[in-house]
Amino acid sequence: MTLQIHEKLNIREILQDLEKYEPRRRGWHWREGRNETRIVGDFEYHESSEGLKNYIPLPGSRGMGYIDPQPDCIITTEIASGRFEDDIRRMRMAAWHGADHIMVIRTAGQSHIDSLLEGTTQGIGGIAVTRKQVRASRKALDLIEDEVGRPINFHSYISGVAGPDIAVMFAEEGINGAHQDPQYNVLYRNVNMVRSFVDACEAKKIMAWADMLQIDGAHNANATAMKAWKVRPELMVQHAINCIFSKKVGIKPENIALSTVPPTAPPAPCMRLDLPYAVALRDIFTEYKMRAQQNTKYMESDMREATVSHTLNLVISRLTSADIQSTITPDEGRNVPWHYNNIAAISTAKQALTGMDGLREMVKLDREGPLGVEVRELKERAILFMEEILETGGYFKAVQEGFFIDSGYYPERNGDGIPRQIEGGIGYGWVFERDPQYFAPVSVHFGYNNLPEGFLRASEAIGGDTFEDRSKIQYIDELDEFDNVNTRLKDVEKYENPKLMKPEVEWKADGIVCTTIFLPCDERTAEFAAMKCGEKMGLEDVTVVHKQCIHPSEGTVVEIKGKVKFDINVDELVIPEKVQVLSDQEIRAAISERPLFVVAATVGQDEHSVGLKEILDIKHGGIEKFGIKYLYLGTSYPIEKLVDAAIETNADAILASTIITHDDIHVKNMRKLHDLCVEKGIREKVMLCCGGTQVTNEIAVEAGMDAGFGRGTHGNDVASFLVKYRSERESAS
Repeated sequence: MTLQIHEKLNIREILQDLEKYEPRRRGWHWREGRNETRIVGDFEYHESSEGLKNYIPLPGSRGMGYIDPQPDCIITTEIASGRFEDDIRRMRMAAWHGADHIMVIRTAGQSHIDSLLEGTTQGIGGIAVTRKQVRASRKALDLIEDEVGRPINFHSYISGVAGPDIAVMFAEEGINGAHQDPQYNVLYRNVNMVRSFVDACEAKKIMAWADMLQIDGAHNANATAMKAWKVRPELMVQHAINCIFSKKVGIKPENIALSTVPPTAPPAPCMRLDLPYAVALRDIFTEYKMRAQQNTKYMESDMREATVSHTLNLVISRLTSADIQSTITPDEGRNVPWHYNNIAAISTAKQALTGMDGLREMVKLDREGPLGVEVRELKERAILFMEEILETGGYFKAVQEGFFIDSGYYPERNGDGIPRQIEGGIGYGWVFERDPQYFAPVSVHFGYNNLPEGFLRASEAIGGDTFEDRSKIQYIDELDEFDNVNTRLKDVEKYENPKLMKPEVEWKADGIVCTTIFLPCDERTAEFAAMKCGEKMGLEDVTVVHKQCIHPSEGTVVEIKGKVKFDINVDELVIPEKVQVLSDQEIRAAISERPLFVVAATVGQDEHSVGLKEILDIKHGGIEKFGIKYLYLGTSYPIEKLVDAAIETNADAILASTIITHDDIHVKNMRKLHDLCVEKGIREKVMLCCGGTQVTNEIAVEAGMDAGFGRGTHGNDVASFLVKYRSERESAS
């Protein structure tokens, strides 16, 4: 099977005989011809790599013979459509524009999902990914790299409490790179420290065997801390811990990459803060690779703003010789990862890096001036931070005392770090010392293994394991009879006709278009006027994806999914009263003065967990970041037990998630929750909130809740309501 340039990629052919597919190679691949001077068109390039066989050049190349010089560093694209058949199509597009590192995030909230989709949830966890998805993607990439004439690296995540399990599957299926950092599990997923590091030993050992590139997760500190620019010394410490840990386990230094993210963005004086940090990293971590990524903490819905920050980050990448340039889509702040925005990010990187070719030859970093002083200070602060960790008793003790994600500029401390308990967290108590007779018949294993006498490899006991004999790999097809690739392809089967199509931005034939409208009115009015435009166009689920005030009274630019050519009478608009949300500072102050504790679960027979965890967890701005404590009870949780848990913990509020809506089950769940609280005598003591994609405040209140939260809800919305409602209720009494 080969791809034909003028024919669409046939997903059905990719899926055919998939159980027989074997990856053609394993291991990471760097670009060919780096550090070679080459002529492309009329120009000489000093920091480039070999070109592509087939490509889409930058628009500006029209006057230059449509040349497409390729920078010397790897360029990443991150794909998060949630449907691998559409991921594959986007991979092909990305490769034609120069991406050779494909990172797939299966869903936007993938690391919130507690179980592997194939197998059992007992002892298995991590990311929502199956062997079929991975294998189909790698098979497609084999064809795509033949089409563009360059090897392409495939990447995903070895995280959660299923790290070793996923590492094995990735090694078997030809994954070339992965995120693996036990500190990420500890700090952001509250996985027990011992469990996380023990799992990481096995996962990293497997990654070393598979010659995978490992990328750490230290950058999440500046994405989480209230003042990201102040955690630069801590970031360096986190990088150091994972680098040396990975090296000791057996990963080659050249396969260990720091995920470096500039901590600031405009309007901060970002270059003065971010460049010294990048230089300091290069000074300390000389034997490791640098994977530069854009900072997403300060990204809003304005793609122009995001692109400017991205370009400034690329200047730093070029000045400090980044080995891999990750490209966050400029619509990251909208949470709508669209085809063409993946390409926009790749093009930004290619354009900026190519434009700065040879910059380091002409512009030298002045280490004798303020840059050198700042670099030295950062390194000193990082070393002092590490020394205090040692004095405290090590990393685990330091985490327990809240050293990490504290927004103070070390040695300053603000007391807002993330403390985790050594004897606590997910997976606590499930690590056991190996028995003297312990024996695992596998070829790649970390630590003690009681090898039988006469065996060179433990796997000889079973005639070779799956790394040595692929016939032993158990291929499991998709388990869901309704949500699987075959049913999804059936739904859009008529669009396999190349003469029949619908607009799309995320999935095949999803019918979505985006249009920009300027409306001569204030921002709040313009938002609803634009939605009325979409309705008059006959669009369903009209969404405002971006709005920006141009002048408080003269006008607002709005982007919606749709296109219109008619006027809007503002007087005809019905604009609901805007819910006022407290500032983060006000919420945090209220919780600090009077703590809140909530119990939360997805109720009934509902297995959805992503939305609720977005509301709860600190990583994505959940209520935890304001100091609200919670007990998460999981999915498909009985309402009776949820009420009992609230009683037992003396909770201030119950947060219930209910996504399924057939037969109005979401309304019935809310009514049942209210009635049980009345029956057990706690209704006046506990606040009841319910959320879901089809939940509205009106529906929830009518069903007996105190508030309902639908699409687009964030942690601050819920936290603000809890603080305000508690105060209002107490004032009324």
